Amino acid sequence: MLRKYKKYHKLKVSYLNQHVDFPLLFITITLILFGLVFMYSSSAYWGEHYKNDSFFYFKRQLIFTGFGVTMMALFAKYYHKMKFFLKPIYILIAMWVLLIIALFSEPIANVNRWIKLGPIQIQPSEFAKIAILLFIADYLDRHKSKLIKSPKALLPVIIPVAITIILIGLSPDIGIPALIFLVSLVMLFAAGTKLSHLLIWTFTVIPFGIYEMFHYQYRWKRLLSFLSFTPDVSNEGYQLSQSFTAIGSGGLTGMGLGGSKMKLMYLPAGHTDFIFSIISEEMGFLGTSVIIALFCAILIRGVRTSVKSWYLHDSILALGITVTIVMQAFMNMAVSLGLIPTKGMPLPFFSYGGSSILSSLILMGILLNITSRQDRLQVLKRSGRN
Repeated sequence: MLRKYKKYHKLKVSYLNQHVDFPLLFITITLILFGLVFMYSSSAYWGEHYKNDSFFYFKRQLIFTGFGVTMMALFAKYYHKMKFFLKPIYILIAMWVLLIIALFSEPIANVNRWIKLGPIQIQPSEFAKIAILLFIADYLDRHKSKLIKSPKALLPVIIPVAITIILIGLSPDIGIPALIFLVSLVMLFAAGTKLSHLLIWTFTVIPFGIYEMFHYQYRWKRLLSFLSFTPDVSNEGYQLSQSFTAIGSGGLTGMGLGGSKMKLMYLPAGHTDFIFSIISEEMGFLGTSVIIALFCAILIRGVRTSVKSWYLHDSILALGITVTIVMQAFMNMAVSLGLIPTKGMPLPFFSYGGSSILSSLILMGILLNITSRQDRLQVLKRSGRN
């Protein structure tokens, strides 16, 4: 008996300290490396033209990536301890404060989405996504039984989500609010909320979405350009038209790394929102298929973890993180391909932006913690039986 206990205790200590979800970690590192390569390729000409340094954007992205990897490692190792003293509602309130500060900060590109801290610009909406995921997972874990009674039981979740969406939408921004809303619905549905209850709240949001579409004239023009199937290259459809040209030029195998012509000032935001178009031009269908496959692998791994998790909090949070990263990636790709109206939406791990890469890596750190913890618990359970 004592021998069995020592064996179990030794396994428990070593496994808890050493186990890492290597498949998910490999996928994440691969995406990070690909992201850095294409960040330099897509931004070198812009850096040389505007900053007299072809490495300007790459160096900044590399710094944020290094910091992000550190944060990912910390969350991957310690999140299961952090969540016992982290209060998601306080984190969410802090994000509201930052979002309000951003609204009164100096506009950048005619929008109020960033807070300037010297040479650094922080986009609070990127971190608001994390706060919403933590808040919903925490609330559902504590109040799941109340959610199946009536639509009113959703109010403690819907109201904080609505406040966050409104604050981000005032910046103005419609991409991240749409992402937060859709991910919230997925998490609530996965927790057992009735579809009829979710539809009631969805229908109440539609009028606000219509108002936002008509309130800003450029959004209406983008929608009309999208519906016309032939983008107006002289106005709102210019980016989409150039994106089509870049993707079409790539063909099956692409023009080779660094061979893109559209990144030479022909495609605006080629290293940010439309970086997928540059990747398609340089690597072709085969290269972009690899990237799509990597995001699909995150989806499979994340959903697998959510389904097999022993704890509701971990299950809902893993699903929320997975859907957030994968849905954002596919929304970005869909914009470049003209499948949905044009909107500003960074491609996780690839698009230039410190806040974007930081938030993506923090989310992956939490997901790594959940997947590793789930695998550890399964091994310990099997060892206990033996």
